[in-house]
Amino acid sequence: MNSDFFLKTSADKPVARMLLLHGAGAPVQSQYLTLLAQELALQGIEVWRVNFAYMQKSLQGQKQPPSKIAVLQQELAAFIKQLPNDLSLLVGGKSMGGRVATLLVAAEDETAQMSISAVCCFGYPFCPPAKKAQGISSRTEHFSRLKLPVLIVQGERDEFGGKAQLLEAPLTSWPQLSLHWLPFGDHDLTTLKKHPMSQQQLIQLAAGTCRDFINAKILAN
Repeated sequence: MNSDFFLKTSADKPVARMLLLHGAGAPVQSQYLTLLAQELALQGIEVWRVNFAYMQKSLQGQKQPPSKIAVLQQELAAFIKQLPNDLSLLVGGKSMGGRVATLLVAAEDETAQMSISAVCCFGYPFCPPAKKAQGISSRTEHFSRLKLPVLIVQGERDEFGGKAQLLEAPLTSWPQLSLHWLPFGDHDLTTLKKHPMSQQQLIQLAAGTCRDFINAKILAN
C-alpha cells in the first residue's frame, strides 16, 4: 500500500487528522463517506480515506468478501504508519471500519495504537439484523478494554443497533466510550420522508459531534 491509495480532503487550519475507513459493502468513494469527509473538513478535521485491500480488489473488478477482522486490523496498523504525524490522529470508521478501529485500540499490543488519539465510529455494527437474537455482546466484549476515547455516532433507527435495542447497554462499564444518538437516522443516517431532517443534515450533525468530541477529549488536554 502507498499514499496513492489515500483520498485526502483538506481542511482550513486543521486541528486534527482523521483516517476514515469504510463499511463492509461500500468503498470510501461512496456518497455517504464523501459527504462525511467534506463535513468533517468544514469542522477543521483533515480527512484521509482509504480502502482495505479486499475492497480495492473489488473496485478493480475482482469481487472479494471482507477479509477476516485480524487481517483488517493489520492493514489498519499499516495505514497509520504511512500518515504524517504533525496533527493529532483519529481513526474514524463507517460500521465495520469503526469496529476494526475499536478492536485495534483495545488490543494488548499498545505499540499498534501509540499514534492514535481517539476513535470515531459512524454507525457501529452492534449486531447484524439477521442475528438480533444473539444480542450485542459479541461486538462489544472488547469495549471494557478500550485504551483510548471512542465516540459512537448512531442513528436512532439503526438496524445494527438502534436506540430501542440499546436501552439496556452497560454504558457505565465502558468508561472510554461516548454514545451520541442522531434523530430519525438509520445505519446510513438516511431518514424517512416524513421526518424533518435529511441524511445530509444528519451527516452535518455527525461531523459537528465529532468536532465537539475532539475539543473535549484531545484539544482540552
